[in-house]
Amino acid sequence: MKLLRLSELFSIKYGNSFDLNILETCPENDLDKVNYVSRTRENNGVSAFVKRRDDTPPFDPGTITVAGSGNSVLESFIQYNPFYTGYHVFLLSPLRKMSDLEKLFYCYCIRQNQYKYSFGRQANKTLKDILVPEEIPTEFSKINLGSLNTLRPTSLLSENSHLKTQNWRYYTLLELFEIEGTKTTPIVELEEYGPGPFPYVTTQASSNGIGGLYDFSTEAGNVLTVDSAVLGFCSYQPKAFSASDHVEKLTPRFKLNKYIAIFLVTIINKEQYRYNYGRKCSQARMKEISIKLPSKGGAPDFDFMENYIKSLEYSATI
Repeated sequence: MKLLRLSELFSIKYGNSFDLNILETCPENDLDKVNYVSRTRENNGVSAFVKRRDDTPPFDPGTITVAGSGNSVLESFIQYNPFYTGYHVFLLSPLRKMSDLEKLFYCYCIRQNQYKYSFGRQANKTLKDILVPEEIPTEFSKINLGSLNTLRPTSLLSENSHLKTQNWRYYTLLELFEIEGTKTTPIVELEEYGPGPFPYVTTQASSNGIGGLYDFSTEAGNVLTVDSAVLGFCSYQPKAFSASDHVEKLTPRFKLNKYIAIFLVTIINKEQYRYNYGRKCSQARMKEISIKLPSKGGAPDFDFMENYIKSLEYSATI
């Protein structure tokens, strides 16, 4: 199969690079809303809804967006509504007519190169040179597009979800957790201990933040960890672990289990759009964050969170 550079199939350019702070946010049901696409891997890359700017027309639907940096580098999506973008988001417009199925195939191909961009390496200069097939494979072209439920993803907390949030309340992370740093363990030290059962938690936003398994740990498990280097990616660590630099630890002030943890991680990761390389998710900023949660009697309704996750399809495999 012949391979081509991405730039031979798509026109590639930067998006708006709008800081969300200069835009006016609005609810999803606002008739004048425009999607705000950032470098998140959630919700098709859409992290907020904003008012249309008189001085800047939004980009057209049908465009592919690609994260050029950050913990979600090379996350690629078709945008189905008019949109603006945050920092380091590329726009790919086909140089020939392409169906949505073809575009989804190329999104998949782009993501398969993510392993090349670990440890903070950006794709800003090299995206155009990524090699992809000249044509969509026959076996892929037989997929029923209507069966792909990832085509138009909806938020766990969107209006189309059966999860209603109108009566939820805001709680600060400090009310819920003790927020502190972890002990930094250099990778060369871990290599001396050798392979083992304990995760090495890093600032990467893939594989639950885990960069390997070693025979050494410094932190107790059943906590949340957060990347404070850039975007604030949050993950649940059930086992004892060691950590790289810029990994913060959220120790619960309540009884935590894996189901409640998954619910909270999902909510906390919705805050990632607030951060970029110029505004990192520092420990001090974490202490200012409030998240909206189910509430009962003025307190977080942890029973609801647990039962909701258990009610989801495939929850038995968690």
